[in-house]
Amino acid sequence: MNTIKNTPLALVTGASRGIGRAIAEALAGAGYDLVLTCSRTLPELSGLANSLEEKYGIHCTAQMADASDPVAMVQLFASLDHLDVLVNNAGISYIGLLTDMSIEEWQNVINTNLSSCFYTSRLAIPLMLQKHSGRIINISSMWGTVGASCEVAYSAAKSGLNGLTRALAKELAPSNIQVNAIACGVIDTVMNDLLDAEEKAALAEEIPAGRFGTPEEVALLAWQLANAPAYFTGQILGMDGGYI
Repeated sequence: MNTIKNTPLALVTGASRGIGRAIAEALAGAGYDLVLTCSRTLPELSGLANSLEEKYGIHCTAQMADASDPVAMVQLFASLDHLDVLVNNAGISYIGLLTDMSIEEWQNVINTNLSSCFYTSRLAIPLMLQKHSGRIINISSMWGTVGASCEVAYSAAKSGLNGLTRALAKELAPSNIQVNAIACGVIDTVMNDLLDAEEKAALAEEIPAGRFGTPEEVALLAWQLANAPAYFTGQILGMDGGYI
C-alpha cells in the first residue's frame, strides 16, 4: 500500500463522519494519500474514499478496523510501509451518572478514546522514525481539561489523552516527531444529536462565540498542525469558542 515513499501518507481513525471526515477532506486537498478507518460504517467510509480519490487525485484506502482493538490495529499497520501523519480521532461518548455506568461501558469509553491512541501511536512511531519525521495529532476535548458532569469516563479518557500527548511529545522530540492535541469544544456533529433544537440553542447561548464549532474548523486546525514548525510540539490547543 502506498509504496511511493515520497508521497505523504496520513492515517485518520474514525473518519466516516463528523470531524474525522472533515480532516480526511482537508488532508486530501493538501495532497496526502490517506488510510481511513471506521468501526461500523464501512459503506459510508468507502463512499468518502472514492469521492476523495476522484476529487483530489489521491490514493485513499477505507478499512473497517476498530481503533479500540489492538489486534485490528496491528493488522492495519502491517499493510503500511511508511506514515507521515497520524490523526487519532476515533471516539465515543457516554452521558449518564457514574453510578449507572457498567464496567463494560466504562472500559469501552476508555479503550476507544484513550487506549486506541496508545495502540496506533506505538505502531506509527517506527514508521515515522524511518524518515526521522512525523506528526501525531490527537483529537481531545475541553472536558479533558475541566471535566463534565455526567461524562466522567469521557472526561477521564480525554484528560489521559492530554497527558499522553504532552509526555509522548517530550519522548519523541529528539526524533523530530511532533505530538499535539486539539481540545474541541461543542462541535456540530452527530455526537450532539442527543440534544433537541431547544437544548442546542440554550447551549449555544453559553458559548461566547454564540454557536457550535464546525468539523471543518477543526479540520483546518489539524491541517495546520500537520504543517506547523517542528519546534511546535506537546501542545493542547483549545478550540471551544471561548467556552473555557
